[in-house]
Amino acid sequence: MIRRKSKKIKVGNIYIGGNSEISVQSMLNADSSDISANIKQAKTLLNAGCDIIRVSVPAKKDVRLIYEIKNNLDIPLVADIHFDYRIAIECAHAGADKIRINPGNIGGEQNVKAVADICRIKNIPIRIGVNSGSLSKEILHKHGKITADALVESAIEHSSLLEKYDFDNICISIKSSDVNTMYESYKKYAQISNYPLHLGVTEAGTYNMGIIKSSAGIGGLLLTGIGDTIRFSLTDDPLKEVQAAKDLLRALDIRKDGVTVISCPTCGRTKIDIISLSNRVENACKDIKKPIKVAIMGCVVNGPGEAEEADIGICGGKGSGVIIKKGEIIKKVPDDQLFEEFMKEIKLLNEDV
Repeated sequence: MIRRKSKKIKVGNIYIGGNSEISVQSMLNADSSDISANIKQAKTLLNAGCDIIRVSVPAKKDVRLIYEIKNNLDIPLVADIHFDYRIAIECAHAGADKIRINPGNIGGEQNVKAVADICRIKNIPIRIGVNSGSLSKEILHKHGKITADALVESAIEHSSLLEKYDFDNICISIKSSDVNTMYESYKKYAQISNYPLHLGVTEAGTYNMGIIKSSAGIGGLLLTGIGDTIRFSLTDDPLKEVQAAKDLLRALDIRKDGVTVISCPTCGRTKIDIISLSNRVENACKDIKKPIKVAIMGCVVNGPGEAEEADIGICGGKGSGVIIKKGEIIKKVPDDQLFEEFMKEIKLLNEDV
């Protein structure tokens, strides 16, 4: 996979774009007036491996969220602003590490210039958020409906406005709730600009369909080398967004941290309870950060071969299974002891320096 060459920008203590690691983002969904709930949620996301957190700042009184979150934990924080450019300016003074705006809805060029000026002074990047619901009447009239070309034109229009005021510390997102439109929009924009891209399927839906839509759109783009930071936008707990995004990066072999479980889909040859065993192992390993590949296979057809490719594996038989470590069978274990014995071996690998 050849990664698209994009401009590198600094957000707090991390970088986006260039050769930087692809970062995972999520957004707080606690009530803006509840400071403690927002801080608690932010800490949970940080501990789960979230790299960047975004928080909505709907009114000037809510700017205190930026102060309080930054005073309580060290993570890049994005202030999400709509309609009132003065809130964006206040958030920049409050310590926000990035400002997310749609330049088309904050009240004219002079307001955009005011935001660009303070962000330039403080070296704070701006994320231009373009999505299906933010297209101008002129662009919609020109294209007749929401299309990839319409979204790309909107992104160019907004970035050009910031550039007009000598600002290019920019990240772009071009989201749609339609996966095909989202995919085509990013592909088209990536060919004409080197700004770093924040990938996401907006309003992807509830957990099950949201995971599928986000994985298809984001994963497809990442496999072509497009994308610098990602978010799964789920109608669910933000913690699940982080977990799903990290799982996608592991599945694409972009991130190497944590346990990767390879398990067979089962069939009539399966003689041990692979479904239950695989879920128990995956759940027990969720907090392990060391990159370990685990194979849990149900029979001798593909089991030994798959297990050889893993750091540790199980190959099931009738009422028992063999544990294979680095391609070598190390023990045969009755099925009612497989989980405990297998976890012992995984823990040994985790402790091995």
